[in-house]
Amino acid sequence: MHKPSGTWTTILDPMDQGGPYALTARQGSENVTLRDIYFGDVWLCSGQSNMAMTVLQITNASQELAAASRYPYVRVFAAAPSRSDIELEDLERIDLPWSIPTRTWAMGISPTSRLSAGCWDVTSMKRPGGGTPIEAWSSPRALRACGLLEDMGRAGCSKPGLVFSTFSPALPPSISPHQHLSGPQTPSVLWNAMIHPLLNMTLRGIAWYQGEANAFLHTDQYNCTFPALIADWRREFHAGSGRQTDPLLPFGFVQLSTYRRQSRQDGFARLRWHQTADVGVVPNARMPRTFMAVAMDLCDDSLLFLGSIHPRDKQNVAHRLQLGARAVAYGEKNLVFQGPYPTRAVLEVPRALLNVTYSQQLVWRRRDTPAFEVCCSSPVSPCGWLPAPVVAVGSHTVTLALPGCGTLVLALRYAWAEWPCEYQSCALYNTQGLPAPPFLLETLRSSNRAGDMELLLLHPSSSLAWGV
Repeated sequence: MHKPSGTWTTILDPMDQGGPYALTARQGSENVTLRDIYFGDVWLCSGQSNMAMTVLQITNASQELAAASRYPYVRVFAAAPSRSDIELEDLERIDLPWSIPTRTWAMGISPTSRLSAGCWDVTSMKRPGGGTPIEAWSSPRALRACGLLEDMGRAGCSKPGLVFSTFSPALPPSISPHQHLSGPQTPSVLWNAMIHPLLNMTLRGIAWYQGEANAFLHTDQYNCTFPALIADWRREFHAGSGRQTDPLLPFGFVQLSTYRRQSRQDGFARLRWHQTADVGVVPNARMPRTFMAVAMDLCDDSLLFLGSIHPRDKQNVAHRLQLGARAVAYGEKNLVFQGPYPTRAVLEVPRALLNVTYSQQLVWRRRDTPAFEVCCSSPVSPCGWLPAPVVAVGSHTVTLALPGCGTLVLALRYAWAEWPCEYQSCALYNTQGLPAPPFLLETLRSSNRAGDMELLLLHPSSSLAWGV
């Protein structure tokens, strides 16, 4: 198929995974041959500085470096950071051309040998092939869908993965939400320069590690901008690849980790909630065929590698994302890929206790970690959140004390803090070691029985009503 730009494309018949193959293109007496070609799944890794951390910078780096050469059928590619005010048809520069994994490039010791540790760990599944705000990674169409483009001027978007990677620097925490966006923060400049040139690729999935910047900028719009970006990328990659990319392309992401240990700010907690479109878990109706790695328990207060906003444990992040990819992208049945989530609450009125039932068997890992809070005030004003200490944990039930709250429980939240717990020591996990995700749920009286009051757990109709 010829294009107005003078380029052409062709779609090959389906091929089995593997190789190597040679591909020859001929025109008249001239021909070009590409060698060492493998067929397999291509994953695109995108986001900001946490995705950009190299293998050399993470925990157990020596083991990862030693293992790099064990995947001779994987090919990796990294686009160079770039931005543009218009949509480009090709990348301006690349950091790493398609390459076989080696210890040298995995170390990231030169500009042409940088590969994201998160991307590498996520995609090394032995399959052949495979501070910027979200506004910069979003196309103008996606921003308009959330009513943002008119307020910000121009537009922007993300980065890549057979493993293809693209990333950008972190947005300084000191940025003002009202500051004029410029440089790599300008709306759509990263979409234009780093994602739009890739739309003709056939992808198997996307891994996204971004959000720290939006904990300080347009935080409460993220419940629109993130689903809008996912829908827009899916639509554009499906069309750009000649309908070879699935219109519901699997999209995995990392829920925010931590930043400041004693911070009273709730931007990180709100952003984590908005990353799920205010539902708490994925996939959900607004975010189908998505999967999430909870990372709030992978904190790191080391001053190395730009501080605690960049936790070095990328192996657990990757493991949790891999579980989701295996279940959502590759259809593995009966695979647990996310932690337990509440399904029911019963208030024991005489004893002032709240029994919360979860979807999976629970492990109470850290008993001294304050985790639950209840809202006992009027919904017409911001909540006065009170601690709800854990009294007991059963196989599927958590019992909470409600001192000073009585029967007026209007909302319940869990792990709602910038730094909710110490390393791998949040309150609740499942038996597979996956942490329970944070949540914010309204309650509604449903029925009374023998002194107990059944409460319906609802997603808040307006997060602002609860002072989040």
